[in-house]
Amino acid sequence: MKVVVDYDLCEANGLCMQHCPEVFRVEDDDTLTVLLAEVPDELSAKCQEAERRCPRQAIQLED
Repeated sequence: MKVVVDYDLCEANGLCMQHCPEVFRVEDDDTLTVLLAEVPDELSAKCQEAERRCPRQAIQLED
């Protein structure tokens, strides 16, 4: 599974980081960093929750 973020939509509000800190991190300058572009199977449920909870729908998961 691959993480794709639309940075034009992303507000870096941190909800994704709350649900999957292994993959998402909000930096001190309020930008989002994707720590793992390829998500291991054991984190897929957490990433799907982060995708679902994104208020701007900026996160997409692709197979």
